[in-house]
Amino acid sequence: MHPLLPFVLGCLGLLNVNVAVGRLIGGEFSAEASLVRYWIKEIRGESPRSEFLLSKASPLNAVDSATFAKLAARNSLSTRLPEFCSAAKLFCFPDLDPSLEQHAEDVSFSVYDQKNFTNYGTSSVGGVDSFKNYSQDGNVVTDSFRRYSRDSADHDDEFSNYATSSNVAEENFNSYGHSTAGGSGTFSNYQFDVNDPTSRFTSYSDSSSRSQTFKTYSHDANAGLGQSFTSYGKHADGAADEFSSYSVSSNVVGSDFSNYGADGHAANESFTSYGTDSNEPQNNFRNYGTDGNASTLTFSNYRDSTTIGDDTFTSYAKDSEDEKVNFVNYGQSVTLGSDTFTGYGEDAEGQKIGFKTYDGNTSFKHYAKDGVEFAEYNQTTMPLSDGKSVNRWIEPGKFFREAMLKEGNMIPMPDIRDKMPKRSFLPRNILLKLPFSTSKIADIKRNFRANDNSTMEKIISDALSECERPPSAGETKRCVGSAEDMIDFATSVLGRNIILRNTESTAGSKQEVMIGKVKGINGGEVTKSVSCHQSLYPYLLYYCHSVPKVRVYESDLLDPKTKSKINHGVAICHIDTSAWGPRHGAFMALGSRPGEIEVCHWIFENDLTWTIAD
Repeated sequence: MHPLLPFVLGCLGLLNVNVAVGRLIGGEFSAEASLVRYWIKEIRGESPRSEFLLSKASPLNAVDSATFAKLAARNSLSTRLPEFCSAAKLFCFPDLDPSLEQHAEDVSFSVYDQKNFTNYGTSSVGGVDSFKNYSQDGNVVTDSFRRYSRDSADHDDEFSNYATSSNVAEENFNSYGHSTAGGSGTFSNYQFDVNDPTSRFTSYSDSSSRSQTFKTYSHDANAGLGQSFTSYGKHADGAADEFSSYSVSSNVVGSDFSNYGADGHAANESFTSYGTDSNEPQNNFRNYGTDGNASTLTFSNYRDSTTIGDDTFTSYAKDSEDEKVNFVNYGQSVTLGSDTFTGYGEDAEGQKIGFKTYDGNTSFKHYAKDGVEFAEYNQTTMPLSDGKSVNRWIEPGKFFREAMLKEGNMIPMPDIRDKMPKRSFLPRNILLKLPFSTSKIADIKRNFRANDNSTMEKIISDALSECERPPSAGETKRCVGSAEDMIDFATSVLGRNIILRNTESTAGSKQEVMIGKVKGINGGEVTKSVSCHQSLYPYLLYYCHSVPKVRVYESDLLDPKTKSKINHGVAICHIDTSAWGPRHGAFMALGSRPGEIEVCHWIFENDLTWTIAD
C-alpha cells in the first residue's frame, strides 16, 4: 500500500477520493499530487468541488518542471519558449515563419488560416481576385498579411472576412491596393466579432486612383487592447474611397487612426461611422484630408450614440486647398466622455467647410473661424444613467438585485462562459523564479518574447498594473499564479475551515432561467468571502480579493419549461456599493447610484469564491 493512502482515506472528505488517490499514486511528484498534499495540510473544510482547482494544476512532470525552473532562474526561458508553452499549457502567440507564397494570377481563396501571407495579386492586370476567409473562428490568432493587390491595373478584388469571430487576435495587414490604377477593391470585414482584438492596418489604397470600399473594421468587438490604422487613401489621385464602419458597436475598445485621404488630389472621400454606438471607446483620430487639393471630404458620424470614453480628433482638412469639407456629427453621445477636437480646416484656402453638430464636454480648438459653418455646437453635461438608455451595453442579467434570488423567479442569465485562452497554473518552483513587477517588465518581456508595442506586451503591462494598483476601500487583494498561492491567500483572510464554490457549468447562458432552491451561505447573513477572477496573462493568473459586506448564495437553476435542474449557480451580493464609481455598469443596468442599492452577480465559468465552511 502507498504510504500516504491511509492518511488520504482518513482525511479526505474534501476531495473526490478515488480521483485524488489515483493521481497521488500514479504521479507522486506531479503538480496535482503536490496540490493534493498541500490542500490536506492547509485546509480543514470539506469541498465537494475540489476537482475544479485540481484541473488547473500544471501538467508538467517533475523532470520538466525542474528543467524549466533552472531556465527561469537564469532568465533564459525564451530559448525554449514554444516547448515551455506547449508542455505547461500556457497562452503564447506562435512563431510563424515568413511565407514565400506569391499569387499573381486570379485566385479564389475560401479559407486561409494563421499564416504569414506575403503577396496576393501583386502587379495583376485585369481579372478578379476573391479572398473569403482569413483566420476565422480562432481562439488565439496571430498572423500577418504583407501585400494584397499591390501595383495592379484595372484589377478587381474582394476581401470578405479577416479574423472574424475569433477570441484573442493579433494581426498585421501591411498593404492593400497600394499604387493601383483602375479597377475596384472591397474589404468587407476586418476583425468582426472579436473578443480581444489587436490589429495594425498600415496602408489601404495609398497612391491609388481606383475606387475602393472598406465596410467594417473591428465591428462588434470587445475589450480590444488597441487597433491601429495608419493610412487610408494617402496620395490618392482622383480616387473614390469609402470607409463605412470603424470600431462600431464595440465595448471598451481602443483605436488609433492616423491618416485618411491625406495629400490627395481630386479625391472623393467618405467616412461614415467611427466609434459609433460603442461603450467606453478610447479613440485617437489624426489627420483627415490634410494637405489635400480639390477633394471632397465627408465625415458622417464620430462617436455618436456612445457612452463615456476618451476621444481625440487632431486634424481635419488642415493645410488643404479648394476642397469641399463637411463633418456631420461629432460626439452625439448617450453619456459624455472626454473629447478633444483640435484643428478643423485650419490654414486651409479656397474651400467651403461645414460642421453640422458637435456636442462635447471639453474642447474644440484651432479651427478656421472664417469659412467654417457650425449648424449646432453644444457643450452640455449629461445626467447619470437612468438604467434605461444605456443598459443595452450591460448584458441582461449581468447585474441584478438580491430580491431576484427567490425560488420561482424568472431571471435572464448572462453569458457566463469563459472567453479567456485555456491555461494552467505554474508550479511554485518555476513561479518563484519568474519576475512579476513593472520594475522587471523588460525581463518578463524577454521571457515571453513580447516585442515593444505588441499585444503580449500590452497584456503583460495591463495585468501588472491591475495587480499592483492600491486596493480600494476595504479591499484585500492579491494576484496568484499557482493554486498553492491561492490557498495561502484564502486561508490568510478566512482561516483554514473554508470551502471553494463555483458555478457548476455554463448551462443556461444567454437564456432566461428559473430560480430553484436557494441557499444563503452563513444562513444568508453578511459574511466574508474571497473571490478570484481570471486575468489575461501567459500562465493562469487569478486576481483574488476580499471585499466587506457581502452575502453569498447558491441556487439551482431550472429550465423554465420543464422545471428540471440545468445548473447550480453561485452568486455574490455586494451590500455596500458606496465606494463604487457612479459610471459602474451595475448602475447603468439597474438605474441607481453608489451606496443606494445592493448589487448581485453570478460567479462565471472558471472563476470561484471561497467562504467559511457552514
